[in-house]
Amino acid sequence: MKILFFDDFKLGVLRENMVVDVSEVVRDIPRTGPYNLISGLIERFADYRSALEKAAAAGKGVPLDRVRVRPPLPRPCNIDCMAVNYMEDGTRKEPAPINAFHKSSGCVIGDGDTMVLPDVPATIFEGEAEVALVIGKRASNVKAADAMAHVFGYTNFIDGSARGLPPAGNTFYQMKSRGTFAPMGPYIVTADEVKDPHHLQVRLWVNGELRQNFNTSDMAHGIPRCIEWVSSIHALEPGDVLATGTNHRGLSAFQDGDLIELETEGLGRLHVKVRDHLKRTWARETRLDRQTKGLEGQTPQLGGKYARL
Repeated sequence: MKILFFDDFKLGVLRENMVVDVSEVVRDIPRTGPYNLISGLIERFADYRSALEKAAAAGKGVPLDRVRVRPPLPRPCNIDCMAVNYMEDGTRKEPAPINAFHKSSGCVIGDGDTMVLPDVPATIFEGEAEVALVIGKRASNVKAADAMAHVFGYTNFIDGSARGLPPAGNTFYQMKSRGTFAPMGPYIVTADEVKDPHHLQVRLWVNGELRQNFNTSDMAHGIPRCIEWVSSIHALEPGDVLATGTNHRGLSAFQDGDLIELETEGLGRLHVKVRDHLKRTWARETRLDRQTKGLEGQTPQLGGKYARL
């Protein structure tokens, strides 16, 4: 099942390319907003699934391109992101030690929304194409062998980054938790529709140019191990998001006016715009492009405020 919010945060189910309003089915779920409506539904999904399927089959749908798609998880309790979790097409000799960071739920935006680049002296702004899993039931100190039973579904996720901010050192918080830096969607795909989350092709385009193109089979620490490790640190709750990391070789600068499109096999296509009122510019190259040319470091800023002339 593909579940989404649309227009004024009505709950919908995607039937082929039509959105069916299923709000009435979940009207008895206590909520103060869409964020705990969806977490409440996820937690009690077994009780609602049959009714949702019947409503989606019988309801009159609206074409997906005629509604405003909203973030499927508007404000998760936790967004945890795995760090350096890919083997980079075999270029890493061994997996990096397992690691992650917390990203503010206030960063979330959805399909068609705009990532806003802030007025900070970042050396470059990037967005990492990722597959994120959605937690279905509370996970605390879960063993890897039992971890997949805690997965409700999957969604596209872009991990926005403002790199190179001072002071040098551990700057994950100010690099990763900027407003609008967590695009996700366009919908949640329930786990039963994803045959093998460790064998999905992930593609990201910038203005129609393919930049990232990798398979989740390149993941260094698989989903069960990620859940095991994160849940040993803090409990994961229904509706929480765990982003599984990216292959960094295709990363490139996000710039004013860009159209970003992320599509993971079976998870739909997420569209995000980029706005930078400072109009900063970088060369249109990927990390792999620079490596191939024998260049070190990040793509330098070419113009605009904070350019190092």
